[in-house]
Amino acid sequence: MNPPDRGASPDVSETATAPGTRAVDRAADLVSTVVRADEPMTFADLQDACGLAKSTTSRMLTALERSGLLERDAAGSYVAGSLFWLYAARHDPWEELVRLARPTMDAIGEDTHESVHLSVARGDRAVQVAQVDSTYLLGTRDWTEVEVPTHCSALGKVLLAWGVLALPVRPLAALTEATITDPQALRTDCEHARRRGWAVTVDELEVGLSGVAVPVSGPHGDVVAALGVSGPTPRLEGRLDDVGRHLLERSVQLSTLLGRTPKEGVA
Repeated sequence: MNPPDRGASPDVSETATAPGTRAVDRAADLVSTVVRADEPMTFADLQDACGLAKSTTSRMLTALERSGLLERDAAGSYVAGSLFWLYAARHDPWEELVRLARPTMDAIGEDTHESVHLSVARGDRAVQVAQVDSTYLLGTRDWTEVEVPTHCSALGKVLLAWGVLALPVRPLAALTEATITDPQALRTDCEHARRRGWAVTVDELEVGLSGVAVPVSGPHGDVVAALGVSGPTPRLEGRLDDVGRHLLERSVQLSTLLGRTPKEGVA
């Protein structure tokens, strides 16, 4: 006699993966809620909107921050994270800029042997969208996934000096003893960069790291990107101006390729 039919047994794999699937769903809900919101969302706003327990919300938000999917603004509210900016910078009209800039960047790398970078503005930050590695072992690092504060980056200073990004009005974080933290001092430094034609950092992001960068103009005469070189301070400190002048020449070529010949001093 057959035993009574009590229904099909639950699928083992489905049972095992259900908790993980729920976690993914909840995390996706948190991210989509933040991204779709018209303004930054507080912890309480997110907990209420997604209907999650306080401990679950806290645990998931911490994980999402670690991954770069979400981050907090100065007030502590949640906004889209750096991964969204990086993706947008790599998969939008700037992709054509990267394609056109690559030969120029390769040429700069061959001439200087240092790392070459291209950055654009996204929101209130500078996002690096392309890099040519240094031919030296010391100094080779992929900076495209590293968020660098604009006030201690030569690329960021270009975007500040040429008005692509707004100059800060509050005191800035000091990453080293050489970092410019006073907004007025940074404004003065940016004014020097405009007169000179290039921005410079020496030990401001990391001790032993220096950078030089210049603006790149687009078809309408506006600055659309920053083109720069970075490397160990001992290798660059004696030739920062020479590298700056070389970058200006290459920037003019790239700007021309983008559709116009830049005016002198605004390459």
